[in-house]
Amino acid sequence: MKNIRYSFLAICALIVINVSAQAPKRYSSSEIYLNLKKLNVLGNVLYVAAHPDDENTRMITYLENGKLVSAAYLSLTRGDGGQNLIGPEIKEQLGILRTQELLAARRRDGGEQFFTRANDFGYSKNTEETERIWERDKVLGDVVWTFRKFRPDVVITRFPPDARAGHGHHTTSAILALDAFRMAGDPSSYPEQLKYVETWQPSRMVMNTGRWWNNAISKDDQGVVVLDVGGYNPELGQSYTEISAVSRSQHKSQGFGATGSRGEQIEYLEYFDGSQADNDLFEGIDMTWGRVQGGSMVTGKISKLVSDFDVSAPAKSIPALIDLKGAIAKIEDTYWRSKKSEEVDELIKACAGLYLEAVATKYSVVPGEKLNIKIELTNRSETTVKLKSIMWVNYENIENHDLLLEDNKAEFVESNLAIPDDMPISNPYWLNKKGSLGMYSVDDLRLIGKPENDPAFRVSLGIEIDGSLIHYVLPVIYKWNDRVKGEQRRQVIVTPPVMLSVLSNVIVFPSSDPQQVDIKVIAGIEGITPNIELNLPPNWRSEPVVQRVTFHEREEEKVVSFMVYPPGQQEVLTLHATAELEGKKYSRGIATINYDHIPIQTLFPKAVSKLVRLDIKKRGSAIGYVMGAGDEMPSSLEQIGYSVRMLKTEDITSENLANLDAVIVGIRALNTHPELRNYKKALLDFVYEGGTLIYQYNTSRGINWKDFAPYELGFTGRSSDSRVSVEEAEITVLKPDNPVLNSPNKITGKDFEGWVQERGLYFPSTWDPRYEAVLSSHDPGEDPKDGGLLIAKYGKGYYVYTGYAWFRQLPAGVPGAYRLFANIISLSSSAQTENSTIRMDNK
Repeated sequence: MKNIRYSFLAICALIVINVSAQAPKRYSSSEIYLNLKKLNVLGNVLYVAAHPDDENTRMITYLENGKLVSAAYLSLTRGDGGQNLIGPEIKEQLGILRTQELLAARRRDGGEQFFTRANDFGYSKNTEETERIWERDKVLGDVVWTFRKFRPDVVITRFPPDARAGHGHHTTSAILALDAFRMAGDPSSYPEQLKYVETWQPSRMVMNTGRWWNNAISKDDQGVVVLDVGGYNPELGQSYTEISAVSRSQHKSQGFGATGSRGEQIEYLEYFDGSQADNDLFEGIDMTWGRVQGGSMVTGKISKLVSDFDVSAPAKSIPALIDLKGAIAKIEDTYWRSKKSEEVDELIKACAGLYLEAVATKYSVVPGEKLNIKIELTNRSETTVKLKSIMWVNYENIENHDLLLEDNKAEFVESNLAIPDDMPISNPYWLNKKGSLGMYSVDDLRLIGKPENDPAFRVSLGIEIDGSLIHYVLPVIYKWNDRVKGEQRRQVIVTPPVMLSVLSNVIVFPSSDPQQVDIKVIAGIEGITPNIELNLPPNWRSEPVVQRVTFHEREEEKVVSFMVYPPGQQEVLTLHATAELEGKKYSRGIATINYDHIPIQTLFPKAVSKLVRLDIKKRGSAIGYVMGAGDEMPSSLEQIGYSVRMLKTEDITSENLANLDAVIVGIRALNTHPELRNYKKALLDFVYEGGTLIYQYNTSRGINWKDFAPYELGFTGRSSDSRVSVEEAEITVLKPDNPVLNSPNKITGKDFEGWVQERGLYFPSTWDPRYEAVLSSHDPGEDPKDGGLLIAKYGKGYYVYTGYAWFRQLPAGVPGAYRLFANIISLSSSAQTENSTIRMDNK
């Protein structure tokens, strides 16, 4: 069998019917009918914003299913810099999760999904910072590329191109969309793209105005067009607002579950550029076959298909669809010819009730192995259907067949592929190379904008239907049955033969004593014996230097341990772990993201860890931690010697708190666990008796200081007014004599160096004078924000409310953040130590 690979032109000639690990799409007759009507609509709308969950799913649902245009969302980022309400994934892994949530949303509302290479580097207050960090010209080029590939007739932005948008990313998304609108049709702009696409000039650009930045907008305003997106779709049996609520609810990591509504839902669209509409979003734009030469002969065929459609016998439409396919093939416009031909091919399959699926015998393979699959083909109609060929996409091996698929008789055909030795692993394409703070590094222009990798393996089936040959491309998936969830699927992935990861992303050495460093090693294939070693920086050493590990089974896991000896001085460096096997070195682990609302995701992060040799002192030893939205603070604190007990709300009792030195409440705990208010008395009694209670930030919505604090705290409604987004922003000490800055660690300006993403967020704006504001900071050009670290003496102990981003700094191994947070934890213990010393001196 030949293995001639990576033929780009071969891919382009195929009809892709399913590119994810989802079950093959099965259509009801009413859905087929709706898609038949869609064949007569030739129009595209692109919605543009900055992040996952910025899109208006009501609008996308209505455009796609009501107006029957092709609607897509261009999210400039993958949401990597946000928080995660459902699990521990942050940064790149959160970006993968939120990417899949967007794809899940599009599967519900029917739209398409695109991205740029921009990285969500965190909150930004202005477009100047955003454009600088995003490397403006590159992101603008990505937007132009998407315009040219998708060819929208209308572009809709979610945000205004000014400060009203409330976030630098939001503002910049509108600015870049406007610039791209004016550049996409210019051949002198990004001419390198024209090797793959043509220039394209959209007709109109509008903003989907929100009342929070234009609360007086009216349909009578100049340049404003109104859409009622709340209508009912009889083919789908739901209102567009009901469908869009399900779409919106896929953003589970952000807590955006939505309830469906019925009835009128008005959306306002405000003119930005291009031709101005007076009454209808699409007025003056030909979205019929009249827009392409020779299209008039197609219109009538489609109209007859729609009028003759038999809901109880969809297969009767197949001959007319095949005839339509031939007519469309004569259209000169390559874009619409290709797009509508794909829609017709999918409708032919749907009308035949044709079920096609390629299932592998295992979900992971390594280069050099053989992959075996079984293909199911079931024709559920009286139409004559035959399997004529099987071809593995990107390979030139063709298996010829002449298998008749009888009505409602499942047929199974096996095939196999010898995987090349240089087959790349299944890592998300935008994570293969190291990027910058604001940009992912992707060199292949053809990949830019794609939401995810193509499946590692695909097969093209040549299917003859009523004498017409159509090629359907299937992803190769793995399928199994779960006793609770039923049928489950996942993509087949390519892994290294050996994978390894350092079990701690950050390893803190609070003294010059050695620490055990554990490496998890996983066999990608059976019967291997790799050598594991740590590549350490100068002045660091490990015992032993190398360890040899034998694996007998695929997916077998072992943990090997090294004692690592640090130097005497404080420093921050990187450890690299490697595995040597048959003369090759491997340095990637494997991580899986698994939630019910998205397909299983796999990535292969580098086997690295940050080594932090830290000069730190602490007082107290036992901490209780109440987890909020999810963070890695507990494991970070354990690294410096604290014993951390995880507390559920029902564990918050006087008896359970009595043996603790401090209790820490995680980020957004009041937002995610409103029942926490019921435990205020137990927590404040703990403080009154001499403990330290530390509340980390919460969003301001729906919280009341009386539910969690001893004295009044006030919060502003706008997040931009209560955060310091620049991580290098200057810190001013307001109370230099406060013990939190002096004991047990002396805090200096150096301790505020090297912070990541932001200083802090959701600072209180007002507070009772019994709180002492210790630090102040602010973004450039803004007034000081003093509420980031508030400390109040309460009884014998200390109550602390802090909006500084400890949940980012400690897991990132920022030395000064560790030292200052240790001081916060030590407040009550330090006071007790000081009082004891004073009593001894008095004696």
